[in-house]
Amino acid sequence: MMAAVKKSDSTNRSLKETNSDTNDEENNELCPGFKDVDAFVKYGLGAVLSATKASAALPQAGDEYDFYRSFPGFQEFCESQGDKLLLCMSQIMQHHGCRSHMRDRNKLTGVEERFDLVVDSNDVILERAGILLDEADGVNRSQQPVMPAGFQPPKIVVSSWNRKGLGSGSRSEMFRLLHAKNVARPQLKFKEKIDNSNTPFIPKIFIKPNALKPLPSYFTNKQIRKQRPEDLDVPAALADLIHQQRTQEHVEDMFAHPYQYELNHLTVPESLLTKPEPQMYKPMADTKCSFIDSLEDLVALNEKLCKLSEFAVDLEHHSYRSFLGLTSLMQISTREDDFIIDTLELRSELYILNEAFTDPAIVKVFHGADSDIEWLQRDFGLYVVNLFDTHQASRALNMARHSLDHLLKHFCSVDSDKRYQLADWRIRPLPEEMVQYARTDTHYLLYIYDSMRAQLLDFNHGLPGLLQSVWSKSKDISLKKYMKPIYTEESYLELQRKQKRSFNTQQLAAFRLLFAWRDKLARQEDESTGYVLPTHMMSKVSEELPKEPQGIIACCNPVPPLVRQQVNELHLLVQQAREMPLLKAEIAAQKKKGLTPIKKPEVTLFGPHDTSRVSESDLPAFPTDEPPVKQGVLFSDDEHRMDVDVQKTNGLMALAKITLFEEMESHIDEEALPVPQMKARRIIESFENPFRMYLPSSDVHISKNAKFDPSSKIFEISKRWKLQSIEQQQKEMEEKKKAKQEAKERAKKVSEERKKAKQSYQESLQNVATVRQQAVESAKGVGQKRERVDGEVGELTPKPSKKLMKSAEKPQKTESPPKDSFKPFDYSQSDLKVFAGNKAKDNTQFDPNRQSQDFKKKKINKGQKSNFAAGNRSMSYMAGKSDRGFRHNWPKR
Repeated sequence: MMAAVKKSDSTNRSLKETNSDTNDEENNELCPGFKDVDAFVKYGLGAVLSATKASAALPQAGDEYDFYRSFPGFQEFCESQGDKLLLCMSQIMQHHGCRSHMRDRNKLTGVEERFDLVVDSNDVILERAGILLDEADGVNRSQQPVMPAGFQPPKIVVSSWNRKGLGSGSRSEMFRLLHAKNVARPQLKFKEKIDNSNTPFIPKIFIKPNALKPLPSYFTNKQIRKQRPEDLDVPAALADLIHQQRTQEHVEDMFAHPYQYELNHLTVPESLLTKPEPQMYKPMADTKCSFIDSLEDLVALNEKLCKLSEFAVDLEHHSYRSFLGLTSLMQISTREDDFIIDTLELRSELYILNEAFTDPAIVKVFHGADSDIEWLQRDFGLYVVNLFDTHQASRALNMARHSLDHLLKHFCSVDSDKRYQLADWRIRPLPEEMVQYARTDTHYLLYIYDSMRAQLLDFNHGLPGLLQSVWSKSKDISLKKYMKPIYTEESYLELQRKQKRSFNTQQLAAFRLLFAWRDKLARQEDESTGYVLPTHMMSKVSEELPKEPQGIIACCNPVPPLVRQQVNELHLLVQQAREMPLLKAEIAAQKKKGLTPIKKPEVTLFGPHDTSRVSESDLPAFPTDEPPVKQGVLFSDDEHRMDVDVQKTNGLMALAKITLFEEMESHIDEEALPVPQMKARRIIESFENPFRMYLPSSDVHISKNAKFDPSSKIFEISKRWKLQSIEQQQKEMEEKKKAKQEAKERAKKVSEERKKAKQSYQESLQNVATVRQQAVESAKGVGQKRERVDGEVGELTPKPSKKLMKSAEKPQKTESPPKDSFKPFDYSQSDLKVFAGNKAKDNTQFDPNRQSQDFKKKKINKGQKSNFAAGNRSMSYMAGKSDRGFRHNWPKR
């Protein structure tokens, strides 16, 4: 009995254990049917691949798809599968909280709206996936930053320095620093105003400690010149330049490095070229840190530094809200203490540190001092003598990386936090985290200095050559001089080349005008050019050339404050650029030459037919018979040089012609030479250069290097040849003009002669007597008969000929009676035999019947001249026996 109970208990326990194991396995599963993420990803990848293959196997859009679509079964299958896909997509979008009206087909724009929904949903899903991946990596975006008490800004600053890592040993929280726009501008507190004028930089030094060569008088009298009332209206640098001209001081002393003589004569002591014993640094917690913001503390620091043999220096700089930039903080570390100097508060008193910084017996340790040296000169008038740059030592040792972060990790096993490197160091008071970051840059630098000196000697087998080279390079960095950015008319070209965009002339003009506007406004407002108008926005506006001010605002995102204020002025500049002639972009690069650059083939033989190594697109276009054409230019300053430059470009180019049967032009008279000598000469020329026949002159070979050299003979000869060809072209043009003028004059003469002949003919017709006047004259002169030519009886009225014109010019025998003696004719007393149908020579009236009969019998004698007037050719006739009115009696034509 007891055994049975034990058996049943054991079976129940085993069942419970198996059930618990299965439940644990089910609870450990990521998704139903998937044990872990890898299994789920593997299955999902396979499903995506199979779906992609299936979609690729479907008929492509076009004729193939239209053919399959004609079958009802395929059409129904596509619609059903499409509905399933839309339903699945709608469910996914609903799961992520997106709009999911995917199956709404009532509107005409349904396809476009569904496409927009898919795009928006993809953005939301991918952004959510990115947030989850960041959280998986330990980056939590959901936490809100801790705000300072009593301050609630509208926006949250996102930067690389406002987040603390979990592995740095500090609190795992996020804090937020004040934004730059909420900080009072420290430039307003400076005793000496910042000089942003477009003039060169003049050193600020007026006292030179540790001098081997005295400071020039220009710098020593600088304090006296500040009280000059006549120079108050001009910038400081320009006033100094005017004073230098007045006193005739040397410009070299004005812009020279004040400690150049001392640095050139600096010798490194033997103690610094021997292997040192690295002195371990003190922990930061046990090291005293002093914040220097008063003149008394600065003087005490200078006295302490002058007693040391070495100290480390570093600077923190701000450049976004200042045109030239501001040195906001200085860190100095000794073997025992750390010092942080408020350079914004003590800007005009920091020259005191020159006593320690220029002492050649004290080593100043920097890391990457290229910019620090220039910032010290620009803001404080500080100079460094006996510098050691750990960055140059790292390069000499061929280390993997040369950053200070890597040196701290390599030598001190310290993980530096570079999140505050781009912080706004104008903030006062400084947060504790930023103070700790500033201390880290210099606290370990002296130990790194000792270690690197020892490694440099070991790396060179104990010889000081490598270490000496680091000292030499560090001295070269100390000799650097600060150069103020100077604006010129061509300053924009360097920036435009860096953009790697090809602009036309309008876009390039806009870029130039915007660059000048940005530089001018940045100097006036003491803001950086990146704050006034970032370069990428300036390129965008120049490329788009907006027609409206709103277009300029649209090109800038976010819109800079000064752009929003000055948008109307910017719009005027863009309009001015749009009025420029639209030419190619390469013209601007050749402004000085005034011509469009022509790509020339890089070949050794200068001939237009050598296309063995050049494509046809690279060859310049040679006009055949046209005169040189003036090229287009962007700037009109050098237009007076255009004609000469055009002749230079076209003069050395031979026309692309192959003359097989024509003889080559030559300046030497070949007819004077015998035929064998001419043949021998041509053979020799063909051996010297096969392309010589295509050159402008057969006597001179134009080399590639000498053809543009004005001092060479080849240039003079080619210029002579060009002038001759131009004169010949001008003569030909003049001859053509003369020929045209002569032709015009001939045409005028012919037209004038025609007009005169026409006028003379019309005048001759006015003196001709009519038939009625001739009848009166015949009545008066009884018995007198007019002589007529037999061949002209019954002749039709001919066209006026030259003979008629000549006869009209002769004086008429029968003059018309004067108007006063005219009387009406009395037919009762007239001799009616005149109108009888007798012989033709007794009748002066036109008779068509007789003409038709006599026309067949007689032929008109063309050689005889007519003695009667032109009036008998009129178609008018008097009443008589004439049957002219009958149609059948008219002569046949």
